[in-house]
Amino acid sequence: MLRYYFVAIIAFAVDQILKWNVATYMDIGQKIPLISGFIQLTSHRNRGAAFGILQNQRLFFIIVTTVVLIGIIVYLYKIYRKQKLLSYALALIFGGALGNFVDRTLHGEVVDMLEFTFINYPVFNMADVFIVTGVGLIIFDTLRASRTDKGSA
Repeated sequence: MLRYYFVAIIAFAVDQILKWNVATYMDIGQKIPLISGFIQLTSHRNRGAAFGILQNQRLFFIIVTTVVLIGIIVYLYKIYRKQKLLSYALALIFGGALGNFVDRTLHGEVVDMLEFTFINYPVFNMADVFIVTGVGLIIFDTLRASRTDKGSA
């Protein structure tokens, strides 16, 4: 069980360290190319959710995220021995959700900094990356399990 908490803590720490550096050393709107034509650091603040939806709904996000975090802890405790990939996925989601939760709770906004330059896509942060990766792993694990179930039927 500790390994999953460790993954969540690492995800949370990576997110918070990057956000702190962007907030400390970059002006809002400042851009720094990382890989030309692909991705750049862009200092941005977001008071909403993904794609800027639900702006200024801080209390809503705090309540929903609290319920989600508690739900992940309870569910992870029930499944961690039997479903390793799902447990890692939930740990990544937990770490990412906690990172954005801390920002919203303490600052009323989330620091976003990663921006694709080859498509028109909203600026996002590492917490978002961890959440999306966790969801992707859940989808993969679900599809894999359904194939296994069909093969044994």
